Amino acid sequence: MLNQIVLVGRLTKDIVLNKTDSGKKIANLSLAIPRSFKNMDGIYDTDYVECILWENTALNTSEYCQKGDIVGIKGRIQSRVVTREDHKENILEVVAEKVTFLTSKKSKEKEEKE
Repeated sequence: MLNQIVLVGRLTKDIVLNKTDSGKKIANLSLAIPRSFKNMDGIYDTDYVECILWENTALNTSEYCQKGDIVGIKGRIQSRVVTREDHKENILEVVAEKVTFLTSKKSKEKEEKE
């Protein structure tokens, strides 16, 4: 069996690095990924995918990436059940195993100043 996913998208917000109670670094991000086809109204819809990053991946991504940057993520899909107000909800999310920085606003700003 295989559980592997590759995504390329734009960060929808700046990444905030947190720590769990046990001291592990964790960060969450949301990727905006436009679909490759138009809907019935002639518009490209966008999917928003939630991702979880752990330890060094979380640290490096939060340090070097910001809202609007394009990143590639290789990881796996995981599901978990959350209980909210007397009902259970199944949540799917991507656990990032590798993040590739494809564009950066910081590097673009540097190039424009030169």
